[in-house]
Amino acid sequence: MRAADELRHAVEAYLDTLTLAPELGRLEDAVRYALGSGGKRIRPVLCLAVAEAAGGELEDALPAAAAVELVHTFSLVHDDLPALDDDVERRGRPSAHIAFGEGAALLAGDALLAEALRQALTYDDPAIARELVDATLGMIGGQHRDITGDDADLAEVERLKTGSLFSAAVGLGVRAAGVPDDDQAPWRTFGDELGLLFQVVDDLIDGDGFAVRLGATGARQLADETTDRAREGLEELSADVSVLRELVDVLAARTA
Repeated sequence: MRAADELRHAVEAYLDTLTLAPELGRLEDAVRYALGSGGKRIRPVLCLAVAEAAGGELEDALPAAAAVELVHTFSLVHDDLPALDDDVERRGRPSAHIAFGEGAALLAGDALLAEALRQALTYDDPAIARELVDATLGMIGGQHRDITGDDADLAEVERLKTGSLFSAAVGLGVRAAGVPDDDQAPWRTFGDELGLLFQVVDDLIDGDGFAVRLGATGARQLADETTDRAREGLEELSADVSVLRELVDVLAARTA
């Protein structure tokens, strides 16, 4: 099993050498800018760690991992636009729409999503592309509920908006590793718990979402319970889950 840092470097190297469609022309600068904005690459690292733990090969899972990160980056570029969150900065530098203009940022996000689908379609198994599409639609649906205030069922909103891609990262990892459908359930349960953990801790850091609905103490308790369930879920897997256990610990202890 490769360490998380090794998996992260593998993702970065793959994204750096990604051949984008020549039709993009100068728009490629905006796409590369968005992809190079940093971040911990949690979702693609999760995908690769699951694939390796499930007995797959890193090289086989890299397109799936890249697809997850491309969708995530597309969502960030669009979320930063004035029509949504209107954020002028992303990870310490100007957001894509500030650096390149709103129109270019909108199109760059579209291109990122299209490239994600192209990566998913490199597999013979069509279920991989379907899984990515389903997760993307779930994420978009959750985001729409969020911006329209349709959040009476906050857990469902967060499951869609944030959890969808975590679940997909795990699902794509097991599919890339060739795990039969009948054996995927414990892996997917773990992915659901990890997505919830990420969101609850995120809300605690930002002081919104679950932190507002449950209070800081209640949200912290939910995070602790979710952490315990994620760790217990890993114990049910007959695999080397050391890297996945490390990811759980990192997300649980996150402060920024």
